[in-house]
Amino acid sequence: MTDFSKLLNPEQCAAATAGGGPLLVLAAAGTGKTRTLVHRVAYLIESGVPADRILLLTFTNRAAREMLERAQLLSGDAVASIWSGTFHSICARFLRRWGGSLGYQPGFSILDEDDQKKLIGDIIKTTVPEPKDFVKKELVAKMISEAANESKPVKFVAARWQTKTAGVDPDAIEKIAKLYEARKQELGAMDFDDLLVNGLRLLKEKPAVREMLQEHFLHVLVDEYQDTNGIQAEFTDILAAKHRNVMAVGDDFQCIYTWRGAQIENIMDFPQRWEGCRIVKLERNYRSVPSVLDVANAVMKDAPQQFEKTLRAYRAGSDEKPYLYKVYDDKAQANEILQAIGRMRGLGYRFSDMAVLYRSHFQTLVVQMTLA
Repeated sequence: MTDFSKLLNPEQCAAATAGGGPLLVLAAAGTGKTRTLVHRVAYLIESGVPADRILLLTFTNRAAREMLERAQLLSGDAVASIWSGTFHSICARFLRRWGGSLGYQPGFSILDEDDQKKLIGDIIKTTVPEPKDFVKKELVAKMISEAANESKPVKFVAARWQTKTAGVDPDAIEKIAKLYEARKQELGAMDFDDLLVNGLRLLKEKPAVREMLQEHFLHVLVDEYQDTNGIQAEFTDILAAKHRNVMAVGDDFQCIYTWRGAQIENIMDFPQRWEGCRIVKLERNYRSVPSVLDVANAVMKDAPQQFEKTLRAYRAGSDEKPYLYKVYDDKAQANEILQAIGRMRGLGYRFSDMAVLYRSHFQTLVVQMTLA
């Protein structure tokens, strides 16, 4: 059997080779989260767990493919039969097989975002007296999606939006949502949110399917657990309830998707929901220099509702501290970037040694014009 202690640091090895039972791995940024998950998969297979009885839930199909490719290098072709993918894709697989019990044919179609908007747009055009004055179809689709992911009535979510956007009529939005649901039923279709909602319904409303899947999956592993919403957390809890071999990997410091339904309570309450839960903290950072991590640790030190942890740098670095600039607008920001580049050039750095990082593409225009 592979000596994982020679491939991983002590904390990573403890997580990858942990015994049975619930496990929460707090994988801070740059600490080798994916590496740990990959070696966990390899360890389970080498320990005799049939690959097809392992479920790996991720937030992108790319992440699932990358993990399986890396695990295959360690454990061979056996990993190919692991159930892996996003919550949406795993729910779709379940529903293709057992969705008939909910009234769906195995060949149901899946509406993408454009399909969804078009369908909602058609409903608005044919049912609203003055479609041009009505809320845009994109916003209606967002309200319906929020309601599904938060398990709340559409009218409640629409009322919340009423305070942000003029012209939102909760009753009208509720009516359109009902027509949208009926139209999907007529088409034998689900949108992406329906995959989660109906996947959970399948487990909650169909005992035979639930018990069969609970028995089948010996280990359930979840990546980016801090980004799960209520549906995804409950889906995981139900699937892992029988064998209790659930491994949640995530970082409460990186819960930045609450705007799309992520609930930080899922990761914070995980040890309370799973009695006997073991917690492993990955705090050795392989990405950043000490001065950057010092800032990160200071910023998060007094954050409310957190698991206490301290990032420790693996890389060496200079004693120079990061700079924080406060600027008035985009142009002032671009000028500061230009001056910083000038200073670096004066110290002998090449342009190819520098990078400008930004949050959204729209922010680059002023920077590009300033640098031109």
